[in-house]
Amino acid sequence: MFIGIIDGIINVFNIYTIFFILIGTIIGIIIGAIPGLGSCVGIALLLPVTFFMDPATGLCMLGAIYGGTVYGGSISAILLCTPGTSASVATSWDGYPMTEKGLGGEALGIATFSSYLGGTFGSLCLLLIAPPLAAFAIKFGPPERFMLAIFGLSVIISVSSKSLLKGLIAGSFGLFLSSIGLDPITGNLRFTFNILYLYEGIPLVPALVGLFSVSQAFDIIGQEKKQTALGNIQKKIKGSVIPTLEDFKKIKNTIIHSSVIGTIIGIIPGAGTSIGAFVGYSEAKRISKNPEDFGKGSIEGVAGAEAANNAVVGGSLVPLLTLGIPGNAASAVFLGGLLIHGLIPGPDLFTKHATITYTLMISLLVANFAMLIFGIVWAKTFAKVANVTSNILAPLIIVFSSIGSYSIRGNIFDIFIMFIFSLLGYFMKKTDFPRAPILLALILGPIAERELIRTIVIFGGNIFGIFIRPIFVVLILLTILSLTYPLFIQKSKIGNIKQKH
Repeated sequence: MFIGIIDGIINVFNIYTIFFILIGTIIGIIIGAIPGLGSCVGIALLLPVTFFMDPATGLCMLGAIYGGTVYGGSISAILLCTPGTSASVATSWDGYPMTEKGLGGEALGIATFSSYLGGTFGSLCLLLIAPPLAAFAIKFGPPERFMLAIFGLSVIISVSSKSLLKGLIAGSFGLFLSSIGLDPITGNLRFTFNILYLYEGIPLVPALVGLFSVSQAFDIIGQEKKQTALGNIQKKIKGSVIPTLEDFKKIKNTIIHSSVIGTIIGIIPGAGTSIGAFVGYSEAKRISKNPEDFGKGSIEGVAGAEAANNAVVGGSLVPLLTLGIPGNAASAVFLGGLLIHGLIPGPDLFTKHATITYTLMISLLVANFAMLIFGIVWAKTFAKVANVTSNILAPLIIVFSSIGSYSIRGNIFDIFIMFIFSLLGYFMKKTDFPRAPILLALILGPIAERELIRTIVIFGGNIFGIFIRPIFVVLILLTILSLTYPLFIQKSKIGNIKQKH
């Protein structure tokens, strides 16, 4: 581990890698500040670009984009009361009231420093927790890896939609799509309809870009962009964005509590930055000496939400890198970034590819520091991108997505795949079907099929022997729990509504 950290530090601190970390951070902040985009769109949009970089640098850039988008959403939330991402909704509850009082600069400063400290804490936890967990993952055989893939898919299905049925439909459809191509045992073609380009299955990057980037562009086409009087807002931003020592004393405990909460929520598969922000905000209010100020412009409210949602970033990569289980939809897209560089989550990332993995983890610390500097210097400027009109934004997304999808294989068919999946993603978004299960099924489906076949070959007729393996049984129970838990929550909500009436 120590040698891996040293190698990671050496790799990160070269001009080439630092440059792309800085670029990724800036792009992430800009994308995060534009309402309606967010981490999934940001990572998906730039994913094809990283294909032409070495794996370590490409992943560093994606990690910087991931963290930057989470922070960037707070800028438009504070100055425009228009959260750039769902993770910044809680930030707007106290951030915008501060702006209305002429304290927008102070609110930006609190958000920037809280985001930096929360993100740094989450990244440090990733660095400390992931290697031991990866060592434990070595005990996983084919049955456990098969069940782990099913568990990861079940988690995304259960939490990414208000309806468990819709999540199951999306996941099942994704598994069907993952079966297209050559059968791994017989070599027979499945569902290719004699289309040569489908012999290797659905190409991951065009499908990913279509589902999350181009579908979002279709969604914003025709929307009337709410123009805000930035000139009036800028007049309300007075003073320095660097918090005073007195402010730090007020928010110190809040940042510590929310950073721990955000990291834990990030590690829990299926949770995400939005949940982290809401829980962090609620906890900040609970421990505050002045809870009555929340919702009226409390710096503790801004600090609690921002420290928590940025800490989720590092936490969400713990189960992803070690077990291949995405903590949220954004880390599911990030998983696609690992796979296009030939990196399979699990113990190999910390043995064969240890240098790349530790470079990524160290780069998150650098990206958080870069985010702090950019936030202090350019936060007010970044807010202006929130007013980019739809007729400019949507075509740019479509053009860059098309270029990225085509460039990886140089195949025009990939652009058709991208547009097919963009239409699918647009339809799913409009009908409240979750898109993350389809992406994850495309990734985990082949893995689950391969490990299932290996399990059958190894155990032969004694297939019930796998049920005496403790890890396998635990994963089955966790899968059942992840699918049934939403039903219990829904039932309890219905019961509470009936009691009120």
